[in-house]
Amino acid sequence: MPQNVTTAPQPHKRKLLDQVRDTIRRKHFSIRTEQSYTEWIRRFILFHNKRHPSEMAETEITEFLTHLARDRHVAASTQNQALSALLFLYKEVLRQEIGWLEGVQRAKRPARLPVVLTRDEVHKIFAHLHGMHRLMAGLLYGSGLRLMECVRLRVKDVDLGYLRITVRDGKGGKDRVTMLPVNLAKSLERHLQKVKAQHEEDLEAGVGSVYLPNAIARKWRRAANEWAWQYVFSSPRLSIDPRSSAYVKQRHHTDESVLQDAVKKAVRASGISKPATCHTLRHSFATHLLENGYDIRTVQELLGHKDVSTTMIYTHVLNKPGIGVKSPLD
Repeated sequence: MPQNVTTAPQPHKRKLLDQVRDTIRRKHFSIRTEQSYTEWIRRFILFHNKRHPSEMAETEITEFLTHLARDRHVAASTQNQALSALLFLYKEVLRQEIGWLEGVQRAKRPARLPVVLTRDEVHKIFAHLHGMHRLMAGLLYGSGLRLMECVRLRVKDVDLGYLRITVRDGKGGKDRVTMLPVNLAKSLERHLQKVKAQHEEDLEAGVGSVYLPNAIARKWRRAANEWAWQYVFSSPRLSIDPRSSAYVKQRHHTDESVLQDAVKKAVRASGISKPATCHTLRHSFATHLLENGYDIRTVQELLGHKDVSTTMIYTHVLNKPGIGVKSPLD
């Protein structure tokens, strides 16, 4: 009879999505990217009846991306996001090379012109915004900030003396400097005084820390409690970072949906028929600067565009109307 052989216990194999999260965090990607990538990978697995991605390759990826465009009618940016998530999975997590993806039905990227508000329309919208919402919207329109750049703005990056704002880790991971409108300086200063008072109360209660990017928390252990690192537009509630193992209560920035809802209601209340959103204020900032005679390269730098051709799209509204034939209705 064969002798009993004692086999060594197999080490616990980590779940795939946990491996994805670990890899994303090692590369210091944002929590939004982590949530987005893990969701697309989960949908990819479910689409192929829960097969493990290591058993699949180019053919299955092509089928999934084509399904998104043909059957789900997703936007081109959405399909590209799904592709980025799957390429990250295979290259960074599974360490598998993916060849050329042939036969993918691409979602069409329509050539759209940005929605731009007139100065009168901007004033009408701001008449229905108050308090912090008005101040945040003012930075979108007066400084050309993107929504998340405004929400993630920290105290140290606001220079009231030189009337400028430094945007850290903007789109593409780039920093830039933009203007701070003179008519917002006093309101912003008063707002910061309120936020500082709240921060001092948090410190007294032992909960005055804030999330710090990358390895700053390890380099400067006290930085998380310092006033300079606090968010300008902080959340009214304390929360726990879902990616932290310390389970420390912190005061994060306010949720972007708060401003989105406020602007949506203000547009509706103003009676403006244009589909204006928070990003429309940034579009209007660029267009009005060009109308005022600003150089296209200067506007490009203020907006943080990589290519000047992106900025050039705002010149479409500078063409004076009525150049065509005379209307027979006149």
